Amino acid sequence: MHVLVGDAAVALGLAASLIGMFTAGAAVVKGRAEWMRMIPATVVLLVVAAIVAVAAMESALLTHDFSVKYVAEHGRRGTPLLFTIATLWGALEGSILLWALVLVGYVAVVARRFRNRLEDPMVGWAMVVMFGVTVFFFGLMLTSADPFVTVADPPDDGPGLNPLLQNNAFMAFHPPMLYLGYVGFTVPFAFAIAALITGRVGEGWLVETRRWTVFAWGFLTFGIVLGAWWSYETLGWGGYWAWDPVENASFLPWLTGTAYIHSVMVQERRGMLRVWNLSLVCATFALTILGTFLTRSGVIASVHAFSESGIGPTLLAFFGVIVVLAVGLIGWRADALRSVGRIDSPLSREGAFLANNLVFGAFAFVVLLGTVWPLIIEAVNDERIAVGNPFFDRMTMPIGFVLLFLMAVAPALPWRIADGEVLRTRLFWPAVAGVVVMFASLLIGAAGWAPVLAFGLAGFAGGAAVRQLVLATRRQGWRGLVGRTNGGMIVHLGVILVAVAFAASNSYLRQAEFRFAEIGDTATLAGHEFVYRGAEQLVAPDGRIDDQLLIEVDGVIETPALTVFPFAGRTIGSPDTRGSLYDDVQLSVVPTEPGEPVVVRVTVQPMVVWLWIGGILMAVGTVLALVPGRRRRPTSPSTVVASAKPVPA
Repeated sequence: MHVLVGDAAVALGLAASLIGMFTAGAAVVKGRAEWMRMIPATVVLLVVAAIVAVAAMESALLTHDFSVKYVAEHGRRGTPLLFTIATLWGALEGSILLWALVLVGYVAVVARRFRNRLEDPMVGWAMVVMFGVTVFFFGLMLTSADPFVTVADPPDDGPGLNPLLQNNAFMAFHPPMLYLGYVGFTVPFAFAIAALITGRVGEGWLVETRRWTVFAWGFLTFGIVLGAWWSYETLGWGGYWAWDPVENASFLPWLTGTAYIHSVMVQERRGMLRVWNLSLVCATFALTILGTFLTRSGVIASVHAFSESGIGPTLLAFFGVIVVLAVGLIGWRADALRSVGRIDSPLSREGAFLANNLVFGAFAFVVLLGTVWPLIIEAVNDERIAVGNPFFDRMTMPIGFVLLFLMAVAPALPWRIADGEVLRTRLFWPAVAGVVVMFASLLIGAAGWAPVLAFGLAGFAGGAAVRQLVLATRRQGWRGLVGRTNGGMIVHLGVILVAVAFAASNSYLRQAEFRFAEIGDTATLAGHEFVYRGAEQLVAPDGRIDDQLLIEVDGVIETPALTVFPFAGRTIGSPDTRGSLYDDVQLSVVPTEPGEPVVVRVTVQPMVVWLWIGGILMAVGTVLALVPGRRRRPTSPSTVVASAKPVPA
């Protein structure tokens, strides 16, 4: 029954997507605006199809219908409810199903938002593009990523979700957050393509998609932070970011999306950087598809990646279509994309934003090169190589320093041209803050030029952000904290906290392994004392077994464990972390033979908790940036183009 309902829903979704795409396309090509009145009904069918398909799979998982292949391969009767629900996105086919649901949600909200403007050719072409993307994903689910396949001889029980995905509740929330970010970039991409097709390449499409972009970026940001948090709490390797290809796959669209959010302000204000903005928004969407290829094709080995599948070539072909379409349209509209303004001085806000684009572009290129280079080498020479942390750390460190510097200087720069006296006034106290932070870090024991420089630049950038917020609240009270500019400053503060925590935790990490043969054995590391107090075994209701060690850390008992999942035939580590505002102490059990002394890996890292605080602050700043602030009158004549009639194609 579940297979029948699910297949029917997916087929209905594909049919509705095709009808919507061809109806909207014919309406704008033929000039038959009345045909667009069919779109709301088509969207309703699409929403019903997506919801029914997801509901069918969730029902199959919750009722343990092992006649469904996906449930037989990933479900289990004893899996806790939260992880049973999350099994939907714990493997390849279910993750595509969730992707389609989120995508359909965006299509529905866009159709609702522009319900009174569906006859507008730009909105019409945007709907064509969005329907086209839904055609692709529903098509995947009817071909190489079909979640509704029947098992001829259903088992009595299944192996359950990957044990690593059942060991922390973050897994239930991290992927949906990422998908809301990934898929959300479909909206600005669709309007960018629509602007290129209609010739309305002024600032109108930016106005329509600005908040959609910030919304998607905010979810992607928080999803990445949750992923790092999951890695830190679950894997027990003493880190949270390993430049893993799957981590990089989510980081790449974040980089280009961040560049776009900054660059778009220049086009809105001065009518400049049009090619940059269209390229960045198209690149961001293309990179979400490339990331999907990397994580779901099986071409890379990663704890985060899905198993090998047959959808790789299809995803890669779709990525190629997106790139060719975007590049072709931008080339076609090259004359119309000429800026109506120009950069009067490098020492101006628009000059700083251009530099920001170049630096973020360089950052994305380095990450992309390090991620795909092993795949290129394997394809060309049939050799397997690895690009590890040293490459990424060495190449991205100077880029990070430049970005921190730009975060400090750019908000202080005026538009068009900077006056030296104005800059001295605006940057004096931020510079003082940077110097104070740098010397304070030296006084408390910081060593090494790189982290000390990072602390100083972070203080400089933080001082600039605080200065902006103080001035805003003086003028408008607490209302001054909302709006894109000041919400963005709060995001900057979050980024600065993440940068400081990243520099401190990586530069001053201390790690050692200790053997404890008898109860009462002690060890010390980084000023912390560890006392072995014994061991115990706990059996959870779902059947897993925790072999815990009792380790007293500075007078408090912590319980790192090896967790046995009998139903999956696997044993994984379950680290225990004691965090504080100053440092984190993480304990992980190292497997040993029976009768041997227990071995505990101890990792001490300063300021790790500030990573998560910074991520939360970035989320708060994103929400505040979405709240409409005080409107300011445009200063560029190009802004009027937002409501202009379309340029003839």
